[in-house]
Amino acid sequence: MKAIHFLTLASAAALVACNGNNASEEPAFESTIVNADGTVTFRYHNPDAKQVQVDVQFAGRNDMALDTLTGVWSVTLGPAAPDMYPYCFVVDGVGIMDPENMQYFPNEGFKNSLLDIPGPNGPLPHDITDVPHGNVDYISYPSQAIGGATNYALVYTPPSYGEDPAREYPVFYLISGTTDTEEVYYKVGRANYILDNLIAQGKAQDMIIVMPYGNPGKLINETMTFGPGGHKDYFSQDLINDLMPYVEANYRTINDADHRAIGGFSRGGNQALMNGLQNLDKFSYLCSYSSCTTTELPGVYDKAKDTNSKIHLFWSGVGTDDFLYGSARDYTEFLDKKGINSIKYYTDDKFGHTWMNAKDFLGQTMPLLFNPEASEKAMAAAEPTKAKNGEEPKLNPAAMARLFPKPILSPEITEDAVTMRIKAENAKDVKLVGDFAAEPIVMECDSDWVWTATIAKPAADVYCYYFDVDGLQVADRQNMYLAPERGFKRSILDMSSLNVNASTPVQYRVERLADGTQHPYAVISLKQDGDVPVVALVATGKDTFEGWHKIAQAGRVLDTMLAAAQTQPCELVLTDTEVPDAAITLRSGDYPTWSAARKALSEALSSLK
Repeated sequence: MKAIHFLTLASAAALVACNGNNASEEPAFESTIVNADGTVTFRYHNPDAKQVQVDVQFAGRNDMALDTLTGVWSVTLGPAAPDMYPYCFVVDGVGIMDPENMQYFPNEGFKNSLLDIPGPNGPLPHDITDVPHGNVDYISYPSQAIGGATNYALVYTPPSYGEDPAREYPVFYLISGTTDTEEVYYKVGRANYILDNLIAQGKAQDMIIVMPYGNPGKLINETMTFGPGGHKDYFSQDLINDLMPYVEANYRTINDADHRAIGGFSRGGNQALMNGLQNLDKFSYLCSYSSCTTTELPGVYDKAKDTNSKIHLFWSGVGTDDFLYGSARDYTEFLDKKGINSIKYYTDDKFGHTWMNAKDFLGQTMPLLFNPEASEKAMAAAEPTKAKNGEEPKLNPAAMARLFPKPILSPEITEDAVTMRIKAENAKDVKLVGDFAAEPIVMECDSDWVWTATIAKPAADVYCYYFDVDGLQVADRQNMYLAPERGFKRSILDMSSLNVNASTPVQYRVERLADGTQHPYAVISLKQDGDVPVVALVATGKDTFEGWHKIAQAGRVLDTMLAAAQTQPCELVLTDTEVPDAAITLRSGDYPTWSAARKALSEALSSLK
């Protein structure tokens, strides 16, 4: 495969600036400032707001004060330990992401930004450091578990994966939590960077990590279920019968129990344990992060000697301040009584049921995976479950109501219409604004403060939209698909007729540039011997390279055209800088919409034939 060479960021900026309106401008407004004493100052500009709060995981929800001269609301909180923290602004009762922050938390429901507080004495385990980096593939595949609909996952391959085409690798199936998407262990859990750093330090084995979407039933508008019992367990069926065969057919994997691990956070931990314990012929490394599973698994708990003989690692981590601590503690105590060996690991300083804990748990377990000597030594040293004190937090109805509020379906797509909904209490005027309508659409409110607008089903395309709530731009909180833009991020309505089961993954990479910066980009390339033409898809202005993937859908365009013999094999490079050796270069800012950019890509690919 041809190596990709980028210009330095300074040179690329100079070239892009020559294109006038396409210049990429850095935001002049700093919305988060990490101070020398470890405190953080949050800032939000909106002179018209009546009340603004910031809700951040290390400090809860706090009022912000308005500077009437500048229109900037601010508050200083902390100090906070170096880590990554989700946060949002609450403007007149409506929660929004930080419009000045590019980093956001992928989720089915809530929409949070991410605050990254660096370590004062060097990089943290999840930081992007100057070491060899693996790649992360975005894959889509047909899932018979959900009736042949498309499902999604991410696949990490280690830095060594491209060096020896004959080498095979163990696989870690890593499942994110309730309401999380398949991106969360990548963009919030930083699983790939944690493993990159551990491999470079000689502390972990090279492995593939598969990050599935844990709630595939949502893709066909079915209620989330966990199984076992009378519920239809879409995830388990998909994992065993669809995802694993896809991974093993498309990646160089070692396909036996000694070389498969499964783990997950929260709901994902439950799914990992349930599938792992019921398939000990397939998995011998089991990891539960802030979770537990059913105690009703025939042939598992009542046959401790046989079960123990099949498990290299059974690891359970939870925070003592986690609302699932009581349940997780009771579960490992149950294992102790049944004679099932397991490692227990507790924290008390990471704010409970959080991704700060999830990242820490990864760092604790990855060195033990696919290392029988280390895992068996750790298992032999395992201590009993922490003694009960009667004050263990447990998941109660109040917490359940907070975690799972009354569901609002948006967007709701029917045969001939699309309905959007948002709950905005005490709002006076709410409009739907989108690429599919020439003018904003006035929404109607019901007695529960749910605002609704229904539009005729638009033509096949990918559209961006948002809600205007009394003049405030708000993304659709029920839509997990966000436009990856600088500044305010709109929601995505995908009505495309392109090939959704794209056979070519969109591969995210990181490259160290000459100026020392770490530059993320993506490549869509068929596995070819020899060189193929390079088409550079450059994001300019407020766009990011991910826009070419998630809105312009470059991978689907390429696969659809290849299947129809309308183009030849090539390599698409999605980037925020210039690619000097590209045969064709398209810049997003040269087109009024992503739809126009997609059409230009189709024409460019046709010219290669």
